[in-house]
Amino acid sequence: MTFGSGAPPFLNLGGGWCPTVDPTEPKMQRPAVPEADRAIGVPRPVLAHGSVVLVDYMGNDAAIVQAARVSYGAGTKSVRDDRGLIRYLLRHHHTTPFEMVELKFLLRLPIYVARQMVRHRTASINESSLRYSIAPDEFDLPGPEAVRQQSKVNRQGRGEPLPAEVVEAFRSDLDRVSKDAYGAYVRALEAGVARETARTILPVAYYTQWYWKIDLWNLFHFLELRLDPHAQEEIRKYAAEMAHLTRLVAPIAYEAFEEFTLDRVVLGRREQRAVRALLEGATPEAACAAADLPLTKADGAPLRSGEGIEFLAKLDRIRHAGSAGTTV
Repeated sequence: MTFGSGAPPFLNLGGGWCPTVDPTEPKMQRPAVPEADRAIGVPRPVLAHGSVVLVDYMGNDAAIVQAARVSYGAGTKSVRDDRGLIRYLLRHHHTTPFEMVELKFLLRLPIYVARQMVRHRTASINESSLRYSIAPDEFDLPGPEAVRQQSKVNRQGRGEPLPAEVVEAFRSDLDRVSKDAYGAYVRALEAGVARETARTILPVAYYTQWYWKIDLWNLFHFLELRLDPHAQEEIRKYAAEMAHLTRLVAPIAYEAFEEFTLDRVVLGRREQRAVRALLEGATPEAACAAADLPLTKADGAPLRSGEGIEFLAKLDRIRHAGSAGTTV
C-alpha cells in the first residue's frame, strides 16, 4: 500500500489500523477550565434539601472549535476567531461540535422534579435505588409563596395567590401526609417488607438523587425548556444552577446560547405578515387583524391566550430587548 511521501498516516499493529503520532505536533492534553475545576464537588443548594454538584466535565470551548475545524479544514482559523466560529456554529445549528463537550452532575431533587427531568432522554442517568438503600426522611415542603391558584393562562402552571388559610391548610396537610407516609415506610421495613415494595408508600415530595451526564448541545436544549418562565418553578431553580456551572465550563458557547437561543424571538409566517404591516405604519391591533392573529373572541371579549396574544408579547419582548438580558 502506498501512502505517498513522509510517514504513513496509519500503521498495522496486528490488532487493526491505528494513527501514527507526528513528533512535530504538541502532545495532547486534557482541556481544563480553572473556574470549572474549582466548582467540581461543591454542592449548590436548591430547595430545602436539594443540590446540584458538578462531578466532572470533558472538553470546553476549545474542544468545540477543535471539532469544528476537523470538519471544516485548516482554513477556518484564518476566516474567523474561536468566538466567532462558536457563535456561527450555534446560530446555524451545527450541533456535532457541541456534542464533543460533556458535563456530569450529581443532583439531589424531589421525585416530582426528577420525573420532569427524566423526560430529557438524551441524558445518561443512574439513580440511587430504594431497592438497595433506605430513603432519607427528607421531603419538599413548598414555601407559602409557591402555593398558588391554577393558572388561567398557562394551564399546566400556577397563577394568582391563594387565601392564606388555603395555603396553610395545604402545607399542613403535605407535612402531615409526608411524615405519616415515612412512618409507615419505616414500620414496613421493620416488619420485614422488602425495600422495593415498602418504597411505594412514599410521596413524590420525597427526595431522590442521581448522576446525570449529558453533552453540551442537548444540555442547551434542556436549559432552553427548563429556564423558560412556563416551566415549573422548582425545576427552573435546578436548571439555573446547572446553567451557572455550564457557563463555567464553556463560557463562549454559553454566551452564544444565551443570545441566539434564550433571547431569540421566533416569528411564524402570519407573525411576519403582521411585522410587515407594522413597518408600513399599522398599529399592533391592526397588524394582528391584517395577519389573522385574533385578539378577541367571536363575541368581542378579549382573549387571554392564543397566537395574537403571544405575538403582542413577542413585540413587547423586542421592545425591551437589551434592557435586561437573561442572566444566570
